[in-house]
Amino acid sequence: MLNETPELPRLLRRLSLLKQQGCEVLIVDGGSNDGCNELARQAGFQVLFSPCGRARQMNHGAAHATGQMLLFLHADTSLPEGAIITIRRAIQLSGAPWGRFDVTIDGAHPMLRVVAKLMNLRSRWTGIATGDQAIFVTRKAFTAVGGYPDQPLMEDIELSRRLLKCAHPACIADTVQTSGRRWGRHGIWRTILLMWRLRWAYWRGAPADRLAQLYQ
Repeated sequence: MLNETPELPRLLRRLSLLKQQGCEVLIVDGGSNDGCNELARQAGFQVLFSPCGRARQMNHGAAHATGQMLLFLHADTSLPEGAIITIRRAIQLSGAPWGRFDVTIDGAHPMLRVVAKLMNLRSRWTGIATGDQAIFVTRKAFTAVGGYPDQPLMEDIELSRRLLKCAHPACIADTVQTSGRRWGRHGIWRTILLMWRLRWAYWRGAPADRLAQLYQ
């Protein structure tokens, strides 16, 4: 997380349910200055501190986790009920060491439903998962591919590419819900065009550092 105080109460309620199921929950803060890390500690959660950046924060969390199955959850994304049981079943049935959920985007604009549907279809077709889809992976597979690459953008795309060499992901139809705040802040069509432009450029070999500047 990074400066997630508005999202934190809802997030912590859902994470509390995971703790009650015996899951180890680690919150990795990337340098927040809005007090969200203190709120999380007061609520009884273990908070780790890492240099800012999704890849670095997730790798830091994975390095401190003790379990054999890792789930990477962005602070603005909520898991569906029964997610842990669903993950275990998907891994057993598919035999894949990794996977992701379908996604819905929170927001009133009807185009967000279209965007989410296209994201899910593209992911099933290509085997590429985005961070918003709550990627899960066995520790063995995560370690074998070197974890998330230390890059400021497209770290989820690159991890998926590496894991695809092991197996196609287990694609869970149950949906996680992710915030549509970026879409609302920058505009639906503008954000769609930007994301496709960045993905195309990355596929063509553009460096992630330069793409991150455009993303910001």
